[in-house]
Amino acid sequence: MGLFSEFLTAIWNRILDNKGKVTSTGGFLFGILVTLTFKDLYPDLEASYRRRLRQLRGQNVPRLPPDQTDTVHLEDHTKDSSNVVANLDDDRRTHDVATDEHIGVGVAGLIGNTPLIKLKSLSDATGCEILAKAEYLNGAGNSPKDRVALSIINMAEEEGLLVPNRGDTIYEGTVGSTGISLAAVCRARGYKAYICMPDDQASEKSDLLLKLGAIVERVRPASIVDQDQFVNLARRRAQEHTNDPTKPGRGFFADQFENTANYLAHLATTGPEIYAQTNGHLDAFVAGAGTGGTISGVALALKPHLPGMQVVLADPQGSGLFNKIKHGVMFSSTEAEGTRRRHQVDSIVEGVGINRLTKNFSAGIELIDDAVKVTDEQAMKMARWLVEKEGLFVGASSAVNCVAAAVTAKRLEKGKRIVTVLCDSGTRHLSKFWKEAGDIGGADVEFSLEEILGTGN
Repeated sequence: MGLFSEFLTAIWNRILDNKGKVTSTGGFLFGILVTLTFKDLYPDLEASYRRRLRQLRGQNVPRLPPDQTDTVHLEDHTKDSSNVVANLDDDRRTHDVATDEHIGVGVAGLIGNTPLIKLKSLSDATGCEILAKAEYLNGAGNSPKDRVALSIINMAEEEGLLVPNRGDTIYEGTVGSTGISLAAVCRARGYKAYICMPDDQASEKSDLLLKLGAIVERVRPASIVDQDQFVNLARRRAQEHTNDPTKPGRGFFADQFENTANYLAHLATTGPEIYAQTNGHLDAFVAGAGTGGTISGVALALKPHLPGMQVVLADPQGSGLFNKIKHGVMFSSTEAEGTRRRHQVDSIVEGVGINRLTKNFSAGIELIDDAVKVTDEQAMKMARWLVEKEGLFVGASSAVNCVAAAVTAKRLEKGKRIVTVLCDSGTRHLSKFWKEAGDIGGADVEFSLEEILGTGN
């Protein structure tokens, strides 16, 4: 240490003259000294920077654009390549431990955690804050049914009813969205999908199912009491598969209407997400019911924490659920199952509305406080409004939900917060619902929100 101290003293004396000022030679030597010191320090500075960045990313802090983060490097080209590779490997190992849990696996990693957005036009028009859970951004089948499909398959696997890649086929009766979600998740998990659906549904749904590799059997619309009704047919096809020794694997009937894995998916995921996204500040939740899984699951998740929150059913014309909630009876004599040829309701709206109580709807029925009846005309006008005012192109069930959310807002005090659901895109409803709703074609919407709400019964 004595020789090193003498060396530093000599360097320092060359940097400063006898008056304490930096000499020209001294400046040069000082630069060399700082460079040599910083050369050893900046790998530690970079490691500290990366640790802080990973810490921030573990919180709810948005990432900076790539050109401001991942491409910022302090590089040392004086080290040999083996040391550089070793340092990179160490950094990657640290990065893997810190962030791999945030990386989704396959299509299942695209399901859930959908955004909650404010519908500004409806909020401004009603005086309440109307928020929409963008469930059409689920990444498998682009609807809330992604959560249901994944839950059904996970629970069946846990019970040993399904085994990947042994030839098992999942059968389901659906008007479209659940089948699409099942077809996508089945392909990812090693199963085949067989979908039975009414032949009066929008053709783009069956076209998409075929593109996803599902077998599609379209049948005439029928009441649930008919053994050839699409749900009953799917159940029978599954049993026929299981009983046929020439077919590989077994047939599994998903049974979305009665399988409680449906509402449990929303109890475990959708409800808690809404609570977190609203910080527990929520006055009403509004949703339609086909199987009833969404409204029951979300109500069961939120009501224990928010007992003053209202749960409101959005029901299309012809459905019996409105009467059940409002008057305690399932349907009027003209709406009873078996009196109609259609399987569901006399409405162009697909995906919501039904004339029987399912296990999933029954699970949360006691928590539903109110109901809003929505006509086809209201739904079509609301769909056009959402395109014109919000730039949102949604399907029929989403439009029904938004009408009911606006009606609920009008019934509540100003300043209340309401959450509803945007179920799927309008691209699945081009040949039916949007064909009736018509093209906007650059024209402005010619009616007010009051005119939309005033067209109901």
